[in-house]
Amino acid sequence: MKKIFLTNSLSRNKEEFIPLEADNVRMYICGPTVYDRPHLGNARAAVVYDLLYRVLKTAFPKVTYVRNITDVDDKIIAAAKDNNESITTLTRRMEDCYHQDMSALNCLKPDFEPRATEHIADMIAMIETLIASNHAYVAEGHVLFSVASFPEYGLLSNRSRDEMIAGARVEVAPFKKDPADFVLWKPSTPEDSASGFTSPWGQGRPGWHIECSAMCKSHFGTHFDIHGGGADLMFPHHENEIAQSYCANGQDSFAHFWIHNGFLTVDGEKMSKSLGNFKTVHDLLSEGIEPAVIRYFYLTTHYRKPLDFNPKALEDAKKSLAKFRLSVANYAGEPEKDDQLYEMLNDDLNTPLALSRIHELASQAIKGDSGAAARIIWACGLMGLDLTEVTKTIPQEVIALADARIQARNTQDWALADELRKKISALGYNLKDTKDGYEIS
Repeated sequence: MKKIFLTNSLSRNKEEFIPLEADNVRMYICGPTVYDRPHLGNARAAVVYDLLYRVLKTAFPKVTYVRNITDVDDKIIAAAKDNNESITTLTRRMEDCYHQDMSALNCLKPDFEPRATEHIADMIAMIETLIASNHAYVAEGHVLFSVASFPEYGLLSNRSRDEMIAGARVEVAPFKKDPADFVLWKPSTPEDSASGFTSPWGQGRPGWHIECSAMCKSHFGTHFDIHGGGADLMFPHHENEIAQSYCANGQDSFAHFWIHNGFLTVDGEKMSKSLGNFKTVHDLLSEGIEPAVIRYFYLTTHYRKPLDFNPKALEDAKKSLAKFRLSVANYAGEPEKDDQLYEMLNDDLNTPLALSRIHELASQAIKGDSGAAARIIWACGLMGLDLTEVTKTIPQEVIALADARIQARNTQDWALADELRKKISALGYNLKDTKDGYEIS
């Protein structure tokens, strides 16, 4: 069996990955908070851990992949109010959108996808354990974790106490014993009491951090192999998960490997709605950008490093994918494993090196090397890159909307024309006006 090496954020070293149980690797990844469509940063994480899942499945007889859905959160409550819809309606709708977009990017489904709202009882039980062991306390309807009760706090992020308080942007509250203490349970306000849950401390809802700790324990017990997520989750989310899980279940009773993917920027700047550069996967798909091109783009940079989204990067990805497709166009045989590329992925998921290897094979295959073509098909299959040319069949419903929009424009009903364009976009299609009418992609 080939050895697999991964960078463990806990030790800050690249280590050989050896699972706790040889016949079952257990991996928990922080999933989406379902209040809006997934943005490009969300999708990068999904692709990274999908690739890790695929690689682990080639090396071990069983891999259990759990990715949670956060469906109770302040942002969700606010979005539901803004949309004038129920929280359940919003979260199920956004959950469906997430699944559609990740499926388009060829991400495999996790083995389990628990919702936070399905584990409230588990969260309450863990909080009660923390209170009983003096690691948490009740104050004015809140339950807070006592950071001072856990001397190892900061072992993951390797930050000083002052850095952690500043980085967490902690709420200054008079009922806290320590400014660094974080919320395990918070009371509902009179306006959102209907969205709360019954607990020993009154109507309220869990803090974000306790959700993942409880769901990890529910599916894996107190010890499991891998916990992953974006670099932005290392602190405070993952740091707080470690603290409350260790204190509730015993020292070193949580994930053995911590893996974090790097940030995504847009044209060199942090993605933000206020900067007007906030992009979702749905935005790109609606513009006619092929899902395989987006996935290729994510793989061009090592998962731990920052990744910048820009038009040139997408265009380069498109050209590379076209080269791969051309190189296997005349090959009708079976895939063949490429040991060299396999070792590259086993070395901390070195996707840039793996893609360069496929380019090397493609150059050989274009010259008639059928063995190289066989290895390209195997390699792209492992990396989730679809080599099938995608041609969109435009549904009649979309064509009818486009025709109706032309009529609206002819009668100068601009409001209706804009509304019809939005409907076409919502269905995942991009409409471009031409001198002869329109083009749909």
